[in-house]
Amino acid sequence: MKKYRKNQFLGILFLLGMALLNYPILAIYNVQATVMGIPVLYLMVFFNWVLLIGLTLLIVSRYSTKDV
Repeated sequence: MKKYRKNQFLGILFLLGMALLNYPILAIYNVQATVMGIPVLYLMVFFNWVLLIGLTLLIVSRYSTKDV
């Protein structure tokens, strides 16, 4: 059951990543502004990327099986 739930969460996370890193959402942040010298679009891409990696780590570590 844990493996099935982990696969469901990872599938949802994949779809979330596809939505966050695709055109309609990225177009919102395509402005001529900077935050601490970094363009807003680049900052949001890297923020979303780190968020997806952190959520993946959380899901995998929470639902990992300790069969060793």
